[in-house]
Amino acid sequence: MGVYLAVVEEGDFSAAARRLRMTPSAVSKIIGRLESRLGVRLLQRSTRRISLTAEGSTYAESARRILNDIKEAEIAVQPGAEPRGRLRVSLPSAFGHRLIVPMLPAFIDRYPAVELELMFTDAIVDLLAEETDVAVRVAAHSDSRLVVRRLAPNRRVICASPRYLETHGMPTTPDDLQDQVCLGVTARGGLNIWEFDGPHGLQSMRVRSPIEANSTEALRRLALAGIGIIRMSEILVGPDIKAGRLTALLTGYNHPDGAPICAVYPPGRILSPRVRVFVDFLAEQFANPPWLHGAP
Repeated sequence: MGVYLAVVEEGDFSAAARRLRMTPSAVSKIIGRLESRLGVRLLQRSTRRISLTAEGSTYAESARRILNDIKEAEIAVQPGAEPRGRLRVSLPSAFGHRLIVPMLPAFIDRYPAVELELMFTDAIVDLLAEETDVAVRVAAHSDSRLVVRRLAPNRRVICASPRYLETHGMPTTPDDLQDQVCLGVTARGGLNIWEFDGPHGLQSMRVRSPIEANSTEALRRLALAGIGIIRMSEILVGPDIKAGRLTALLTGYNHPDGAPICAVYPPGRILSPRVRVFVDFLAEQFANPPWLHGAP
């Protein structure tokens, strides 16, 4: 498998042989024996280039994963082995910048051999397809292929700026929102259904959203500018409420619980040490989140 991947990555038998310190004929023989044993052609050969067949591409993907598992297994059983290597992490944009990034210096000091690659997006990334090691999400999870570790609960609040309230008035019941400008989240219908604890129990309302964005930070900035009302994690708007830049609304009706904050990662018989220590670190940081006791 290692020889095959070297050929795939180098795109040439001679280059792969130099990398492996073997002769080109030895590399060619190993690939030939591999194809004979599998009963399929993995590589299309020509005088100028090598290309993968469909079977070759599938085999390369599996071989890469298997060899990585072997490497991780060897690291995992070494006494006192230091987690190392590149760790690809997917983070929600506003949440990641505001909360996770300030935590990272402590992680970097603790695990200097781990190389972080941070990707900020509010889209739900396919971790398996994108070869991403771990994601932090503030959303419900329906992908049964992933391991989910709950980090903390997540409270949502409804709020608007004093400027907006001066112009449009203060809503006093959930029904008043029908005549207000509510800011919605693009292509995330569940987040546009706001929940309330009313006199008859839980009430759900799909708010009218003439303005939508796929970025929570953009929605927060629009609310600060007096454009509309938002329902957002207290993590993100708590400091604005505390400073008076935003005003919490419908506090007697607001149903605060939202999808929990979770770390998700692909399953495996052997968990990579760098993934394990990163998830454990996040759990440690989230053990007593300040926003559960009031705005941070």
